[in-house]
This record gives sequence, structure tokens and C-alpha cells, in this order.
Amino acid sequence: MKTKGHLINSVSQGSIAEELGVEPGDYLISINGNEIEDVFDYRFLVNDEYIEMVIRKADGEEWELDIEKDYDEEIGIDFENGLMDDYRRCHNKCIFCFIDQMPKGMRETLYFKDDDSRLSFLQGNYVTLTNMSDHDVERIIKYRLEPINISFQTTNPELRCKMLNNRFAGEALKKAQKFYEAGIIMNGQIVLCKGVNDKEELERSLKDLSQYMPYLQSLSVVPVGLSKHREGLYPLESFTKEDAKEVLRCIHKWQDKMYEKYESHFVHAGDEWYILAEEDFPEEENYDGYLQYENGVGMVRFMLDIFEKDVKAHSGDNREREISMVTGKLMYPFLQQMIKRINEKYPKVQVHLYGIRNDFFGEKITVAGLLTAQDIIAQIQGKPFGDRLLIPDSMLRSGERVFLDDVTVAEMEKTLQVKVDIVKSSGQDFVDKVLE
Repeated sequence: MKTKGHLINSVSQGSIAEELGVEPGDYLISINGNEIEDVFDYRFLVNDEYIEMVIRKADGEEWELDIEKDYDEEIGIDFENGLMDDYRRCHNKCIFCFIDQMPKGMRETLYFKDDDSRLSFLQGNYVTLTNMSDHDVERIIKYRLEPINISFQTTNPELRCKMLNNRFAGEALKKAQKFYEAGIIMNGQIVLCKGVNDKEELERSLKDLSQYMPYLQSLSVVPVGLSKHREGLYPLESFTKEDAKEVLRCIHKWQDKMYEKYESHFVHAGDEWYILAEEDFPEEENYDGYLQYENGVGMVRFMLDIFEKDVKAHSGDNREREISMVTGKLMYPFLQQMIKRINEKYPKVQVHLYGIRNDFFGEKITVAGLLTAQDIIAQIQGKPFGDRLLIPDSMLRSGERVFLDDVTVAEMEKTLQVKVDIVKSSGQDFVDKVLE
């Protein structure tokens, strides 16, 4: 039986909660007479100037606390579970799902499929709407939980059912209409699959979704990622250079239409399309403030611009240094350009750049964030490193020094006998780490 209330994991020093005697191990029972379903209830109810909060102590005694504070002032308590509820598992069987393309034997958490609207608000995850109840929709609207990030894939109801392998997937699109009518800010995503939701279907989707402007403030179109572990899955093909050019022509046409009407480009192409098409990236203003940055849209442009500003601020000198760096095949040519630019001012700084082939997931996966330590070690062991090996932070589990295959940074350092430094995904940090 589930314990009533929510376990308090920590209490901030000097906070309201500490002053009132709240301790780790206590349970939050209610606020203003309302039981707390999850973090959204908590955040909504706690944002007031006067609240009545019930806490149950470790000995079972319940305390009623009257709290006066500023409207949005934090009480200072954190919970055992950040959501204050169980994570919701996705019940779709999408034809493009990358988790289904994972090899066996990896850590259990990598196989968990979430489709939780709360994670969309808190962490920027994209949800399909199929696992969202009417109650969830009502709370999102009531609490103004925005932006909500939605994986549309297509606005063709029958095709959406096929792509998500869920007979309710087409009907679920009506929830986006409810958000639009309530003025809830949304961001959208289309994972493009060759011969499935591209060409005429993409045109249809862009036309339909443009009607949700301005509340659907941005829409990204990204290519499906295909690993080598697709046995028994829907037969999907990789996009070609000509395919990428066709996708970009479609997106640029709609960008022109939307900018003329809303002064917003609305739809954006993932960086991989420009690289595959061998076309230049748009200028910064075309990304509308990088609304889709975390979805791989504008990352290269942002990094190159920040890098160029930072390297221009350096006068240069004759310092001597030898280091090394690893990256995925996708970013390799751009980092080559950046190193060449640094060498114009620092000719004696030597950087050994290694573009790592993804043997674990397959060569079609070219991003650094899906490289494993075992591939990196196998391909660079015995090569020159200098006094440091730089790795991008995208290779590591969020907030930890662990790779996808559970190898730690310390274990890599021991195996390769070189100090490893982590580079943040910004052009400035790249310059700082190279020059130190």
C-alpha cells in the first residue's frame, strides 16, 4: 500500500521549512486542505502569500503549519522523487523509436520509454499526447504548464496511428487543438521517416500545424536515427543528399510564408539536414532565438558564432601545447575548422582531433552524444594524446561522469593513461579548454 503523502528528502539551510522544524524524513500531507497528486499540484498551491501546510513527522504526529511568505518564495523542501509521482511509461510502438534499436545488455534505465507531460514541462521532453488523459489536459490548462513539447510526426490521423502503432494516435491530435484554444504555448517536432511522412505528407503537416500559430511557437523537422540493431523492426531507409535538399526546400518555403505573416520562421530544420545536403547553415536570426536548440536545431550555428566571437578577442601568442580531442563524425569537419582558426593565432598549439566511428550503434549514428567509451578507446588507443584528452559533455550521462556503456571517465583515464577534460557544448568553452 502506498504511503500517504510525499517523502521530504532534504530541507534547505536557512529556509522557511527549516525555521518551522521540517526535517528530511517528514511527509508532506496537504496544502490548503488539498492532497498533492504530484509536483504540479505542489508548485501551483505553494505559490501564494499564505498557505496552510500539513506535515507528518517520523513518529506519526501531524503538524499544521501556517506560512506567510512572498507569492513565489520557495519553502525550501525537496522530495525523494522530483515528480512526486511515478514516471509514466510510453505505450506506443513507434516505427522510429530509438530505444527499440538498442542492443541488449545495457543498463535498465536506457530501455525506459517515457511519455510524461510533466517531463515535457520540467525537462523539455517531447510527448505524443497518446498517453495523456483528459485530466492531464485539464491540469496543464489550469496550471498554465507551458511550454508543452509535442511529437506530432504527422497530422494525417491514419498515418499517425500507423507510425505510432497506436489506434488512438490520430484522435490524440485533438488535445493539441484544446491547448491552442486555451492559449497554451507549445513547441512541436516531426521525426521524418523516408517514404512515410515526408514529401506530400510533410507539406500537409506543415500546413495543418501552421494554423496553431502563434501558440505553437516553433516546429522542428529532424531525420530519423537508424542504428544497426533493427532486426524485426519496420524497414526504414536513410535519407540521401538529394532527399535532404528536398526537405530543406520545403522547410525554407514555409519559413518564408510564416515570416511574412508572423515575423517568425516557425519551422526549423535539424542541423543534420544541412550537413547531409552540404548546404550552409542559416544565420542566427533565422533560428528565432534558438527555441529548438535542445532538439539539435541551430547547435552548430550557435557554437560557431560564439567560437568566432571568442577567438577574435584573443590576440594570440607562441605558447606551446599538445592536446587531443574526440568527437562524432557529424561534428568532425566543424571542429577541424575551429582548430585551424585557433592555429592562425596560436601556431604552436597542436590538437589531435579524432572523429570516432560508431561501431556500437552503427555507422549511420554520427552524433557525439551516442558514442560509447568502448568505441572511443578502441579507435584511439596508442595514438598521440598530448597532456589532455578533451571530450564533449554530450557523451556523458547528465550530471555524471559516466558514458552510455557505463564506463566512467576515471576508467577511461586509467586505460588510456591520459587526463580527460570535459568540454561544454559552447564555442567559448572549446577555446578555453584548448588554450587553458
